[in-house]
Amino acid sequence: MYLVISGTNRAESYTLRVAGHYLELLQKKKLDAGMLTLQGLDVLQRNPFYEKIEKELLIPAQKFIFIAPEYNGSIPGVLKCLFDISDVKNAWSGKKALLTGVSTGRAGNLRGMEHLTGILHYMRMIVHPNKLPISAVDKLFGGSNAIDDKATVHAIESQLNEFVAF
Repeated sequence: MYLVISGTNRAESYTLRVAGHYLELLQKKKLDAGMLTLQGLDVLQRNPFYEKIEKELLIPAQKFIFIAPEYNGSIPGVLKCLFDISDVKNAWSGKKALLTGVSTGRAGNLRGMEHLTGILHYMRMIVHPNKLPISAVDKLFGGSNAIDDKATVHAIESQLNEFVAF
């Protein structure tokens, strides 16, 4: 199972839109895929709601796609907290990860993806080498939730095809 993780708890974020694009592509490929948004998720302590998500989504997933927005040159704290309260051995260890950084700036969260790579390696995850920085994410959407920039769509499709084969 593939699990796309929208790495922010902000409502109506570009991160969630990009995550939705990845999920849609996986579903078009008829792959078993789901999405986890951190919006409204209490990750400050283990609780029954979190444990249900861990049991039903995190532990069964074998491949993760992290869409990580840039927060102060890194990743959102809510994403780090997700790792910190989890059962690392069962939820993450030995599994594969694909990283996409998003920002309204020009670097596409390159620094944050490197921080995230370090965290994932520490948890013994295998990180795909094609990390996609998506810059100026606020300019990529037309009047709908769909990405209408052809170069970005092509880059995402290429990255995802590599990850499926990975």
